[in-house]
Amino acid sequence: MGSVSHGRRVVLKAALGLGLCFSFMDGVSARADDPRVARPQEGDRFVFPFGDREGQLITVEDLTLGGPQQLAYPMDPHTKVVRNGSTLNLALLVRFDSAQLTEETRALAADGVVAYSAVCTHQGCPVSMWQAQAKTLFCACHASQFDPLDRARVVDGPAPRRLPMLPIKMVDGALTVAGGFTGRVGGERPS
Repeated sequence: MGSVSHGRRVVLKAALGLGLCFSFMDGVSARADDPRVARPQEGDRFVFPFGDREGQLITVEDLTLGGPQQLAYPMDPHTKVVRNGSTLNLALLVRFDSAQLTEETRALAADGVVAYSAVCTHQGCPVSMWQAQAKTLFCACHASQFDPLDRARVVDGPAPRRLPMLPIKMVDGALTVAGGFTGRVGGERPS
Protein backbone atom coordinates (compact mmCIF):
# COMPACT_ATOMS: atom_id res chain seq x y z
CA MET A 1 0.00 0.00 0.00
CA GLY A 2 2.93 2.37 0.75
CA SER A 3 4.20 2.28 -2.84
CA VAL A 4 0.70 2.95 -4.25
CA SER A 5 0.34 5.92 -1.91
CA HIS A 6 3.81 7.17 -2.86
CA GLY A 7 3.03 6.73 -6.57
CA ARG A 8 -0.25 8.62 -6.18
CA ARG A 9 1.58 11.49 -4.46
CA VAL A 10 4.13 11.67 -7.27
CA VAL A 11 1.34 11.78 -9.90
CA LEU A 12 -0.58 14.44 -7.91
CA LYS A 13 2.55 16.57 -7.45
CA ALA A 14 3.37 16.30 -11.15
CA ALA A 15 -0.20 17.27 -12.10
CA LEU A 16 -0.18 20.16 -9.66
CA GLY A 17 3.21 21.34 -10.96
CA LEU A 18 2.03 21.07 -14.56
CA GLY A 19 -1.16 22.95 -13.71
CA LEU A 20 0.77 25.71 -11.98
CA CYS A 21 3.15 25.89 -14.92
CA PHE A 22 0.28 26.30 -17.42
CA SER A 23 -1.38 28.82 -15.12
CA PHE A 24 1.88 30.78 -14.90
CA MET A 25 2.35 30.61 -18.66
CA ASP A 26 -1.20 31.92 -19.18
CA GLY A 27 -0.38 34.83 -16.86
CA VAL A 28 2.85 35.56 -18.72
CA SER A 29 1.06 35.35 -22.06
CA ALA A 30 -1.76 37.63 -20.88
CA ARG A 31 0.78 40.13 -19.52
CA ALA A 32 2.84 39.99 -22.73
CA ASP A 33 -0.30 40.79 -24.73
CA ASP A 34 -1.13 43.75 -22.50
CA PRO A 35 -0.41 46.93 -24.53
CA ARG A 36 0.12 48.87 -21.28
CA VAL A 37 3.24 46.75 -20.64
CA ALA A 38 4.64 46.89 -24.19
CA ARG A 39 7.77 49.00 -24.60
CA PRO A 40 7.38 52.38 -26.32
CA GLN A 41 6.41 51.97 -29.97
CA GLU A 42 7.27 54.15 -32.94
CA GLY A 43 4.51 56.75 -33.23
CA ASP A 44 3.68 56.85 -29.49
CA ARG A 45 3.20 60.29 -27.93
CA PHE A 46 4.16 61.35 -24.39
CA VAL A 47 1.71 62.02 -21.57
CA PHE A 48 2.00 63.23 -17.99
CA PRO A 49 2.29 60.15 -15.71
CA PHE A 50 0.40 61.48 -12.65
CA GLY A 51 -0.93 64.59 -10.96
CA ASP A 52 -3.50 67.11 -12.21
CA ARG A 53 -2.55 66.55 -15.85
CA GLU A 54 -2.24 62.74 -15.79
CA GLY A 55 -2.82 61.33 -19.27
CA GLN A 56 -2.61 64.72 -21.03
CA LEU A 57 -0.18 65.13 -23.92
CA ILE A 58 3.13 66.80 -23.12
CA THR A 59 4.07 69.57 -25.53
CA VAL A 60 7.42 71.26 -26.10
CA GLU A 61 5.98 74.32 -24.35
CA ASP A 62 5.43 72.20 -21.20
CA LEU A 63 9.20 71.69 -20.93
CA THR A 64 11.35 74.42 -19.41
CA LEU A 65 14.35 75.28 -21.58
CA GLY A 66 17.50 74.04 -19.79
CA GLY A 67 15.68 71.65 -17.44
CA PRO A 68 14.49 70.20 -15.20
CA GLN A 69 13.21 66.98 -16.69
CA GLN A 70 9.58 65.98 -17.02
CA LEU A 71 8.63 62.37 -16.35
CA ALA A 72 6.39 60.85 -19.03
CA TYR A 73 4.75 57.65 -20.22
CA PRO A 74 4.35 56.80 -23.90
CA MET A 75 0.78 56.58 -25.21
CA ASP A 76 -0.54 55.00 -28.39
CA PRO A 77 -2.23 57.97 -30.13
CA HIS A 78 -4.76 55.74 -31.90
CA THR A 79 -5.99 53.54 -29.04
CA LYS A 80 -5.15 56.07 -26.28
CA VAL A 81 -3.56 53.23 -24.29
CA VAL A 82 -0.93 54.64 -21.93
CA ARG A 83 2.02 52.25 -21.58
CA ASN A 84 2.14 52.61 -17.79
CA GLY A 85 1.94 48.90 -16.95
CA SER A 86 5.71 48.76 -16.37
CA THR A 87 7.99 51.24 -14.65
CA LEU A 88 10.54 50.36 -17.34
CA ASN A 89 8.41 52.45 -19.74
CA LEU A 90 8.80 55.61 -17.65
CA ALA A 91 10.75 58.15 -19.66
CA LEU A 92 12.10 61.58 -18.91
CA LEU A 93 12.08 64.52 -21.27
CA VAL A 94 14.43 67.51 -21.08
CA ARG A 95 14.50 70.53 -23.40
CA PHE A 96 17.71 72.30 -24.39
CA ASP A 97 18.97 74.62 -27.07
CA SER A 98 19.89 72.12 -29.83
CA ALA A 99 23.35 73.70 -30.16
CA GLN A 100 24.17 72.49 -26.61
CA LEU A 101 23.64 68.82 -27.50
CA THR A 102 26.45 66.60 -28.74
CA GLU A 103 26.07 65.63 -32.39
CA GLU A 104 25.19 62.03 -31.45
CA THR A 105 22.54 63.24 -28.99
CA ARG A 106 21.09 65.78 -31.42
CA ALA A 107 20.54 63.01 -33.99
CA LEU A 108 18.10 61.27 -31.59
CA ALA A 109 16.43 64.45 -30.28
CA ALA A 110 13.61 66.63 -31.60
CA ASP A 111 13.93 70.42 -31.52
CA GLY A 112 16.35 70.19 -28.59
CA VAL A 113 14.15 67.79 -26.60
CA VAL A 114 15.82 64.58 -25.46
CA ALA A 115 14.13 61.47 -24.04
CA TYR A 116 15.79 58.90 -21.79
CA SER A 117 14.76 55.97 -19.64
CA ALA A 118 13.90 57.24 -16.16
CA VAL A 119 15.23 54.03 -14.60
CA CYS A 120 18.78 54.14 -13.23
CA THR A 121 21.21 51.67 -14.75
CA HIS A 122 22.68 50.91 -11.32
CA GLN A 123 19.86 49.34 -9.30
CA GLY A 124 16.72 50.44 -11.12
CA CYS A 125 15.75 53.41 -8.95
CA PRO A 126 13.91 56.34 -10.56
CA VAL A 127 16.07 59.10 -12.00
CA SER A 128 13.71 61.82 -10.90
CA MET A 129 15.91 64.60 -9.56
CA TRP A 130 17.73 67.45 -11.30
CA GLN A 131 21.06 69.10 -10.43
CA ALA A 132 20.39 72.62 -11.70
CA GLN A 133 23.95 73.99 -11.58
CA ALA A 134 25.52 70.97 -13.27
CA LYS A 135 22.45 70.39 -15.51
CA THR A 136 22.58 66.67 -14.74
CA LEU A 137 19.94 64.04 -14.12
CA PHE A 138 20.27 62.64 -10.61
CA CYS A 139 19.32 59.33 -9.01
CA ALA A 140 18.74 59.85 -5.29
CA CYS A 141 19.24 56.19 -4.36
CA HIS A 142 23.03 56.09 -4.82
CA ALA A 143 23.85 59.55 -6.25
CA SER A 144 24.47 58.56 -9.87
CA GLN A 145 24.46 61.55 -12.22
CA PHE A 146 23.94 61.55 -15.98
CA ASP A 147 24.68 64.23 -18.59
CA PRO A 148 21.56 64.65 -20.77
CA LEU A 149 23.50 66.78 -23.28
CA ASP A 150 25.76 63.81 -24.07
CA ARG A 151 23.45 60.79 -24.41
CA ALA A 152 23.08 60.54 -20.59
CA ARG A 153 26.75 59.74 -20.04
CA VAL A 154 27.52 58.78 -16.41
CA VAL A 155 29.34 61.69 -14.78
CA ASP A 156 29.26 60.52 -11.15
CA GLY A 157 28.15 57.64 -8.98
CA PRO A 158 28.04 53.87 -9.28
CA ALA A 159 25.85 53.58 -12.41
CA PRO A 160 27.76 51.32 -14.82
CA ARG A 161 26.33 52.69 -18.07
CA ARG A 162 24.41 55.53 -19.68
CA LEU A 163 20.65 55.83 -19.47
CA PRO A 164 19.18 54.37 -22.66
CA MET A 165 17.99 57.10 -24.99
CA LEU A 166 14.57 56.99 -26.64
CA PRO A 167 14.79 58.47 -30.15
CA ILE A 168 12.10 61.08 -30.77
CA LYS A 169 10.85 63.27 -33.62
CA MET A 170 8.21 65.93 -34.14
CA VAL A 171 5.06 64.78 -35.93
CA ASP A 172 2.31 67.34 -36.51
CA GLY A 173 3.80 69.46 -33.71
CA ALA A 174 3.82 66.58 -31.18
CA LEU A 175 6.80 64.86 -29.53
CA THR A 176 6.70 61.35 -30.94
CA VAL A 177 8.68 58.14 -30.34
CA ALA A 178 10.89 57.46 -33.38
CA GLY A 179 12.28 54.05 -32.33
CA GLY A 180 13.10 51.78 -29.40
CA PHE A 181 15.42 52.50 -26.49
CA THR A 182 19.10 52.55 -27.51
CA GLY A 183 20.04 49.99 -24.84
CA ARG A 184 18.72 47.69 -22.13
CA VAL A 185 16.46 49.54 -19.71
CA GLY A 186 16.84 48.99 -15.97
CA GLY A 187 19.44 48.28 -13.34
CA GLU A 188 22.19 45.73 -13.26
CA ARG A 189 21.09 42.16 -12.87
CA PRO A 190 22.47 40.38 -9.79
CA SER A 191 25.14 37.81 -10.70
